[in-house]
Amino acid sequence: MKIYINQGANIGNAKAFLLRQVLATAAQQQGHEMVSDVDHAELAIAFNQMPNNAQLQGKKVFVVEAEQAFNAPEQAIQNALAQAVDYVGTENSQQSTVESSVENLGLSAQGTKNIVAVTACPTGVAHTFMSAEAISEYAKKQGWNVKVETRGQVGSSNIISAEDVANADLVFIAADIDVDLSKFEGKPMYRTSTGLALKKTAQEFDKAFKEAKIYSSAAKTSAKATAPEATEEKKGLYKHLMTGVSHMLPLVVAGGLLIAISFMFGIEAFKDPNIAGGLPKALMDIGGGAAFHLMIAVFAGYVAFSIADRPGLAVGLIGGMLATTAGAGILGGIVAGFLAGYVVKFLNSSIQLPASLSSLKPILILPLFGSAIVGLAMIYIINPPVKALMDALVEWLNTMGQTNAILLGAVLGAMMCVDMGGPVNKAAYTFGTGLIASGVYTPMAAVMAAGMVPPIGMAIATILAHNKFTANQRDAGKASFVLGLCFISEGALPFVAADPVRVIVSSILGGATAGAISLGLAISLKAPHGGLFVIPFVSQPLMYLVAIAIGALITGVIYSVIKPKAA
Repeated sequence: MKIYINQGANIGNAKAFLLRQVLATAAQQQGHEMVSDVDHAELAIAFNQMPNNAQLQGKKVFVVEAEQAFNAPEQAIQNALAQAVDYVGTENSQQSTVESSVENLGLSAQGTKNIVAVTACPTGVAHTFMSAEAISEYAKKQGWNVKVETRGQVGSSNIISAEDVANADLVFIAADIDVDLSKFEGKPMYRTSTGLALKKTAQEFDKAFKEAKIYSSAAKTSAKATAPEATEEKKGLYKHLMTGVSHMLPLVVAGGLLIAISFMFGIEAFKDPNIAGGLPKALMDIGGGAAFHLMIAVFAGYVAFSIADRPGLAVGLIGGMLATTAGAGILGGIVAGFLAGYVVKFLNSSIQLPASLSSLKPILILPLFGSAIVGLAMIYIINPPVKALMDALVEWLNTMGQTNAILLGAVLGAMMCVDMGGPVNKAAYTFGTGLIASGVYTPMAAVMAAGMVPPIGMAIATILAHNKFTANQRDAGKASFVLGLCFISEGALPFVAADPVRVIVSSILGGATAGAISLGLAISLKAPHGGLFVIPFVSQPLMYLVAIAIGALITGVIYSVIKPKAA
């Protein structure tokens, strides 16, 4: 293939020269030839926007972001070969090209299709893999070729290759957090949540073939290249918040468990460096001094990253660390993350530089001005009142009477069971994990106890009312029980999908009971995940198991009674 580079008026001579060099090398490695005469070219590559060049009439043209071509020239060549479109003599921007391509996609659910998908949820555990399984099973039933990449806490698996992307008819993204989609540049894409992909797989694929849009990172802010605009805006704040939570979670888990192990040597053993060769102190330094000290900063950093991409990360980390050192806790971290993200996003769109100087923005201008603005705002305006509010909240939680504790536990428990991993569930979970950094551990125990109730309760119901469930449902009950022991509330989702109202009502009653018992007894837990595996680190293990058992029995008994017999 003979390829021509169209420099364009928006690219400087020096940058154009470098781009030609890297693209020529990549093209030669793939067996193609770079030509300097457009008349001899079979394919033209343009940067940033569709050029207005009459010589391109009758040629195939591919528009790519200059930075993307420079950073990944091999991928740019492959995308150009697979996705180039017939040149149209116009001065419209790349966005117009994208919109025109969308209108001519001609996507249909009929026939054999090549589908690639990505799934990702805040904790990177249940929804990530359950939605991946649902997508894969549905696609195979339709006779499509499908490959699903999961992005969980242990990293990406079943990774989609450049060849997979090139052959894909549709990119299906089911993600509740911000994920890197750069490798899907120029492909028809549809975005949804993991919950909808899991519960309404067929409907979401029907929408995907009708509403998919060509993905373009350059048109991200204007064309969005996503699911409908209104839906994306409504979910924006939640997505940003959950991106922060998902990256903070490993620090909280590791730090909390290390602190709990340190306490096993004695509640104040870490204060004496002579005990066990200083091991308790070392564990406390790692868990409390390092992991817990970083968690708010990491949370704020990735909230900002979700909003403003990489330029927001450093500013968010700095703002979050200022909140930590000031004692503003998770509330300060939330404010710092959103403030950093939107400040950097505003600066990025407001500061316009020549192409030759554009590389200074992400490494100098945005971090400098963003950190100064956010840092000064945190120190002088935000931290003092937020710290006072956080101190008041911690004081109230530490001194509240048993009646208030039972009421708060019931509310948190009910929230954990409303939507099984959805926004309400995650709000209660974030409240519990966030307070760990402030040294308040009782809400986390109540949250985990309640979160284990729905799946265990469904398993109990399948035993108590054996004849009301089908064989498949009884098998699902066995899996649900195991997931419940691991604190994966989503184990109850197959039952929710089949009978939402009765399952949710039963779960709320059992979860509220478990949460009320746990917080009423002031049971504390420093680890925000793990289920049965972290019971040894609970302050009152036996009573904690009793609270979970009572809640699960209430859910199981109620649902076994009110559930109609299977048809």
